[in-house]
Amino acid sequence: MKHHARTGTGARGGTRKGIRVAVAAGLTLAAVATVGGCAFGRPRVVVPPSYYPTPTSTSTGYSTDYPTPSYEPTYSPSPTQETYDPDGRADVSGSNCDFSNSLRQFTYTVSITNPSSTDTYSYDMAVNWMKAKPADGKAYGLHERSITVGPGATETYTAKYTVNQSSIGQFWYTCQITRAHKTRM
Repeated sequence: MKHHARTGTGARGGTRKGIRVAVAAGLTLAAVATVGGCAFGRPRVVVPPSYYPTPTSTSTGYSTDYPTPSYEPTYSPSPTQETYDPDGRADVSGSNCDFSNSLRQFTYTVSITNPSSTDTYSYDMAVNWMKAKPADGKAYGLHERSITVGPGATETYTAKYTVNQSSIGQFWYTCQITRAHKTRM
C-alpha cells in the first residue's frame, strides 16, 4: 500500500500549512520561554545579603547598628555644671563625740564643706546622741541647727546637748548626724 502525501498546491492547502507552521513555531517559543523562566512575569524579590547586621533594640529605641537620627538632641554637661542633691550628709563630717560629767553635756564637732564652686547652701542639721549598749534606737539628746556655707567654704561648729539629770551613771553612747538637708540660697 502506498501512502500519498497530500501537498496543498492550491490556495487552501498553503494556508493550512502556514497555520501549522505558525502554531508549531509559537509552541516552540512558548516551550523555550517557559524553560528559560521568561514565560510569565514574576514579582522581583530582593533578599539582602547575610552579612548585613541584624538590628538590635536599645533603650533609646534606635538600633545601635545604624547612625542616630540627626534630629535627636545631644547633651553633654559642661565641666563647671554641678548636680544638686538636697541630702547634704555627704558634705558633712563629725569628730570628737564626747560627754562631760561635770557639765552633764554631750558635744560633737561638725564640719560642713560646700562642694559647689558657685552656689551658697543652707544646711538644716540634726545631730543625735544615741544609746550604744544596747543599741535599742533610744536617743539621749538631739541638737538642731541651720548653717549657711558659701561656695567652696567649710564651716565647723560644736553641736551641744545638756542632759536634765542631776546624776548620771556610766553609760554607752554614740553620735550620729541624722539630717543635713541642703537648700540652695
